[in-house]
Amino acid sequence: MKKYIVLVLFTVFATVIIPAQEINWITLEEAVELQKKNPKKIMMDMYTAWCGPCKMLDRNTFANKDVAEYVNKHYYAVKFNAEGNTVVNFKDYKFTNINYDPAKANRRNSAHQLANYFSIRSYPTIVFLDEEAELLTSLIGYKKPQQLELFLRLFKNNIHENLKTQEDFFKYYRAFKPEFSEL
Repeated sequence: MKKYIVLVLFTVFATVIIPAQEINWITLEEAVELQKKNPKKIMMDMYTAWCGPCKMLDRNTFANKDVAEYVNKHYYAVKFNAEGNTVVNFKDYKFTNINYDPAKANRRNSAHQLANYFSIRSYPTIVFLDEEAELLTSLIGYKKPQQLELFLRLFKNNIHENLKTQEDFFKYYRAFKPEFSEL
């Protein structure tokens, strides 16, 4: 009987302690450099420290095994604090947050120049860049795994190149069959 109890406890602890698949987050500079050797699109999570939906996106969507596996395989994933103090070299320009206030590190702060470059106005926003680090689109707001899957597959498979009208997108949307789990 003790063996069974130990086995059950081991199984419970193993599932709690073993981390779920995680997205391999890198910097934008690293992603652009990697694109030179192995072209892939970039998925950039623009978040802030105070943003509740950003935390939900991390907990519910980016922690999803299917999302993490797909993103790691087909994209370079960048996580960027859009109100942080990181210096970013991108497109021959040095982006900073000149009005950053360290006293507001976990509250609303000034927007980073990179966030302004991509016209980010709300959080979270997921920015998709092509293989040359050119903007494809910005996806605003919290997305569940299957909602994000729609766009991950759209850009990975270059379906977006054939969508010329809003009606074309709606046809793609209506025909889309998600494969990612919602858990």
